[in-house]
Amino acid sequence: MSTTDESSQDQKFFNLFMIVIGALISVTVVLIFVARAIAADTQLAWVKEDPAYTLAIDERIKPVGFVALPGDEPAGGAVAVVAADAAAPVAAKLSGEQVYNTACFACHGAGVGGAPKLGDAAAWAPRRGQGTATLNKHAIEGFQGKAGYMPPKGGRVDLSDDEIIAAVAFISGS
Repeated sequence: MSTTDESSQDQKFFNLFMIVIGALISVTVVLIFVARAIAADTQLAWVKEDPAYTLAIDERIKPVGFVALPGDEPAGGAVAVVAADAAAPVAAKLSGEQVYNTACFACHGAGVGGAPKLGDAAAWAPRRGQGTATLNKHAIEGFQGKAGYMPPKGGRVDLSDDEIIAAVAFISGS
């Protein structure tokens, strides 16, 4: 046999092999689709009607809680506990040092924007000279001066006026 005949036979074998593999893959794909169609018509319908299956679905999608207003009957026999007129806890009043450490330190710790530093008597002297009432007013309402800008309550409007006044006394040393 010549090399050409062997090459021709190899090519024929390869072509036949590819046809067989293609046919097997095609048959497999067709069988998969047929099996899924049969299962969808039979098994899936039975599974959806199974009481254990529906109970499991209901358990997964049930609400985790409910809102009961005073006078409402609780749903499902559950006991609703409603605290009528429960007072909200009052936050503890912060000391001047605590206010400084949480709000004022950002500017007055490093002297940002011309803010007088804690313990700098020379920087605080002219401000104290205006009086405690003026210092407190500028801290509470905000102030635009030559050295910079003081935002109202140092940018922490959630603090009370008394807490700001205590912080001014702590920072200025008055």
